[in-house]
Amino acid sequence: MTTKTKTQSLTQTKQQLHISGAEAVVRCLLEEGADLIYGYPGGAIMPVYDELFKYQDKIHHVLTRHEQGATHAAQGYARATGKVGVAMATSGPGATNLITGIADAQIDSTPMVCITGQVAEHLLGSDAFQETDIVGISTPVTKWNYQITKASEIPEIFAKAFYIAKSGRPGPVLIDITKNAQFDTFDFEYEKCTNVRSYKAQPEVSLEEVKKAATLINAAKKPMIVFGQGVILGEAEQEFKAFIEKTGIPSAWTILGLSALPTEHELNVGMVGMHGNYAPNKLTNECDLLIAVGMRFDDRVTGSLDTYAKQAKVIHFEIDPAEINKNVQVDVAVLGDVKESLAEILPFVNQNSHTEWLEEFNKLEAVEFDKVKKDDLFPTKEGLTMGEVLKEINNASGGDAVIVSDVGQHQMFACRYAKFNKTKSNITSGGLGTMGFALPAAIGAKMGVPNREVVMIAGDGGYQMTIQELGTILQTKAAVKIVVLNNEYLGMVRQWQQLFFDKRYASTEMTNPDFVAIAEGYSIKANRVTKREDLAKSVQEMMESKEAYFLEVCVEKEDNVFPMIPTGASVSDIRLE
Repeated sequence: MTTKTKTQSLTQTKQQLHISGAEAVVRCLLEEGADLIYGYPGGAIMPVYDELFKYQDKIHHVLTRHEQGATHAAQGYARATGKVGVAMATSGPGATNLITGIADAQIDSTPMVCITGQVAEHLLGSDAFQETDIVGISTPVTKWNYQITKASEIPEIFAKAFYIAKSGRPGPVLIDITKNAQFDTFDFEYEKCTNVRSYKAQPEVSLEEVKKAATLINAAKKPMIVFGQGVILGEAEQEFKAFIEKTGIPSAWTILGLSALPTEHELNVGMVGMHGNYAPNKLTNECDLLIAVGMRFDDRVTGSLDTYAKQAKVIHFEIDPAEINKNVQVDVAVLGDVKESLAEILPFVNQNSHTEWLEEFNKLEAVEFDKVKKDDLFPTKEGLTMGEVLKEINNASGGDAVIVSDVGQHQMFACRYAKFNKTKSNITSGGLGTMGFALPAAIGAKMGVPNREVVMIAGDGGYQMTIQELGTILQTKAAVKIVVLNNEYLGMVRQWQQLFFDKRYASTEMTNPDFVAIAEGYSIKANRVTKREDLAKSVQEMMESKEAYFLEVCVEKEDNVFPMIPTGASVSDIRLE
């Protein structure tokens, strides 16, 4: 090849990579392996959508029916797969409609990149049509955000965004792109980000702190573990299982930690928190060592901090230094990636069993079964209970399904009674408690793990907040199994009104539409159950369907979820009725 030919070849290559900012956005997504996006188009993001149209064979864009639905779908995808979810919207109301999902992802540590269009740079600050300061609005609820005003910034910012979203303690990142930056052209090059100055993704594990923790563990007579979603996010399920099986320590979970350990594991002693199990809540204030693994001592877990585990030494395995001593003062903090820290500590802990201590959990579990679970799972009253619906779903799924729950009484019943054999199987809104989360999140989860059954559990209230996403199912054919537990109330609020506001049911009773007719209007097969004798058969029919299926179960109108710790009370004050 002559020198002239070589020069022509290089020029041609350079010309091929001289592209618009809009095309650069798509190429960045491809570089990061993002092949599925949820979003809603509009004027300020239209150039990017135009380029997506040209890349349909490489990136699948899902048109949700609302921008909030796009964020929840991206969350469901991320939680089910462990990958970064991607959502996209236009400027103004399109961007602001993402905020609820972004806030939800922030508090639940869900990796997500949100892309918003923005008015052209010269119009910024002029109150142009659909101009909103989304960077300012989203700053409190994002791990990081950035406004791109020049096309040449796109590769570096996208690489940094994906790195920040996924690394360390995951979270949502927002990129706002002005319209001129989408139209302008530049020479595109992409380099993945592996480091950001002043940002340390994870602390190094201290061997000294590991040894201190091991000493406390080996000396403890009544140790107890509370594990959270950090085990799942750190992909440390096997290390965690090896740790508890060697030490023989009873282990309880937070709502987001559920499914990190199989439900039926002999050391799995149930859920802590406001509607958690009787034994782990009661014995929190009797253990001599409390070991927190990848959890943040949320107020719904601790109840009154003045009385929380004051008798115990506390060890905290945590990736985020900001969580150490934030709510609960600890004796040993093992900072770092939990997968690494659990592997580090394993050789230093003794092989042990705490048979007598574990029996204390079993005794209190028997009390809860007699006082609560028996009536939830094997009711003698005429009306259907939420617990028995979950029991039938377990029977039909064998504990292998992904359960996506909304927020309310049904969420607590789902977390208490759903059985899980596999990790990344419990998807719900934990810290923010977002009603309307479940339906779009279930769509995202199903598209992320298409070979697994995905069952959505919602109440009649939360379901209607994002019911329009049935249109997304109609268009995508996502085979989500939708279960609405209909008690014609905002059930959790009504329960509090009953117990603490003298049964003044202010604005909680609901007049509902014909849910079956609505589902059928979206070409989704639907059924309604009102009698116990029809329940098992109907659930089985739903689970055997190869397509999306809607099942409404009419349950007791004024059934309550127990146990319950009243707000501000000690975990020892947990009520069984």
